[in-house]
Amino acid sequence: QEQLVESGGGLAQSGGSLRLSCEASLSTFAMYAMGWFRQAPGKQRELVAAINSGERPDYADSVKGRFTISRDNAKNMVYLQMNDLRPADKAVYCCVRCSESNTRGGYASWGQGTQVTVSS
Repeated sequence: QEQLVESGGGLAQSGGSLRLSCEASLSTFAMYAMGWFRQAPGKQRELVAAINSGERPDYADSVKGRFTISRDNAKNMVYLQMNDLRPADKAVYCCVRCSESNTRGGYASWGQGTQVTVSS
């Protein structure tokens, strides 16, 4: 059964950095786009970053220039480097595996999520 397991969340100060990791138990990992969603209490879920099978990244305007998504197909890993963190970045961050090589086909599986808290 496919699993996505996130790690790396925690507490950071405003202006600090965290790196999230997601390991996928999927032999065909390289074929699919991957992404990171976040959801804060009382706010709509937001796709903050995605990376397609060709390793082209895409970002929400709210994180552009601060967050970097990357993948290592040899390790079935996707990462989210978060720099210049702000209190508004506080949320539960979930790794997702897309149904296709890009994000247009929707999302096939989700991780449990990891909490990111940013203190001001």
